[in-house]
Amino acid sequence: MPDPVRVRIAPSPTGNLHLGTARTALYNYLYARHHQGTFVFRLEDTDEERSNEAYTQDIIQGLRWLGLTWDEGPDIGGPFAPYRQTEKVDHYNNIANHLIAQGRAYHCYCTPAELDEMREEQKAAGGLSRYDNRCRHIAPEKRHAFEAAGRIPSIRFRIDEPRVISWHDAIKGEINIDSSDLGGDMVIVKSNGVAIYNFAVVIDDTDMKMTHVIRGEDHIHNTAKQLLIYDALSQQPPFFAHAALIFDIDRRKLSKRHHGEAVHVDRYRQDGYMPEAMVNYLAQMSWTPSDGREIFTLEEGCKLFDLARVSKSPAVFDVQRLLWFNGHYIRSLPLPLITDRAKPFLEAFDLSSYSRAELESIVACVRDSLSTLSEIAPATKFFFDTAVDIPAELKETLIAKESSQKVLSVLHEKISQLPFGNSAGCKAVVDAIGKDLGVKGKELYWPVRAALSGSTSGPDLGTILSILGAARVKSRIEATLICHTK
Repeated sequence: MPDPVRVRIAPSPTGNLHLGTARTALYNYLYARHHQGTFVFRLEDTDEERSNEAYTQDIIQGLRWLGLTWDEGPDIGGPFAPYRQTEKVDHYNNIANHLIAQGRAYHCYCTPAELDEMREEQKAAGGLSRYDNRCRHIAPEKRHAFEAAGRIPSIRFRIDEPRVISWHDAIKGEINIDSSDLGGDMVIVKSNGVAIYNFAVVIDDTDMKMTHVIRGEDHIHNTAKQLLIYDALSQQPPFFAHAALIFDIDRRKLSKRHHGEAVHVDRYRQDGYMPEAMVNYLAQMSWTPSDGREIFTLEEGCKLFDLARVSKSPAVFDVQRLLWFNGHYIRSLPLPLITDRAKPFLEAFDLSSYSRAELESIVACVRDSLSTLSEIAPATKFFFDTAVDIPAELKETLIAKESSQKVLSVLHEKISQLPFGNSAGCKAVVDAIGKDLGVKGKELYWPVRAALSGSTSGPDLGTILSILGAARVKSRIEATLICHTK
């Protein structure tokens, strides 16, 4: 085990934070913390056409929402900012020129049109699309002619064939890739002077002394290319670990094309998921702690994480399973924290009409029924409404009954006896009314529930009475009685 461990998450800001990227970041974070190592956040932002600062901010905020903190980066007077590849353009070019001088890379003068024509010819012949290395041995006079014509070259790295690139993957085991499957000599610096991913990432990981690279298995062929560059630069490569990709329950790769915003982490924040639930679910999606536990905190995950226990099989993202985790954390996290997180979902209501303690009581009485915090507004709406809208069916089948009217009338008379703030005491008063009137169960509780909340189901009746208070209870019962007499 190299010491100290250094790992990184290095997304491209060409889209919002993807669930797969979040899981990769999480595994790197867990591995770093488990080994008392360093976790680095680097933006691979050399794709100038597709990179967007809005995506950068989404990625940063998403990682922070999950509770993942990185250990170094530019100091901006607060949490570390991520490193950015675009700050090292000259450095990449200097190393590319060094490879040219060694004969490991060369200038390529092919135009986009010529490359497209080459691919079309290969397609017509039934072959695979690959660069045919035509500029590898270009004659000096032809090179001079291209330069005189104003062609600006890219830089390509020589991929010798045949050759087998092999490594031991910390998750997949032994991997062997034939160099003939890598698409021919690869561009490492585009004609605009911008280094491409497979080149820049090797230089960055070398400069930053990364000991391990943990990422998705869609990078396996990239790893083969990168190992060739490490070899050309006489640099020791890091250990690699490639986690299986995430699929949906129909075994399709999780992608924006098929799943839209459902692949983006911020979608779940907006929908009222707990970051603790997302972290717990993403972690155990492909990894099982040695003690078999399902529920664990981020800190516990750091102590337990082991790459050897990460599955080789594809992960399956099941939103129903995530909802199970989320419901657990809504019920088990401290009530003040859940109340704070619930407030943005209640902003349509006048929260000032209740004290902080009462607001926590409102959240407490419904949270057992919630899968996400986005469900809290309809579940608690009746607490904030000025008047309750009782469905016509309930008015006709329940409120209109003589027994219901008697229960509501007596309760109205005894409002002063209700010990508001004491849910058990409020419930006891209603039970006493039922005993005096000879009614119980649905005949007793449903008309009171309907009058106060517009529904026959919901939170504990005593809690509803206790939280609503005398004025609201009185006005709602009176409105229900008046409505019936009309």
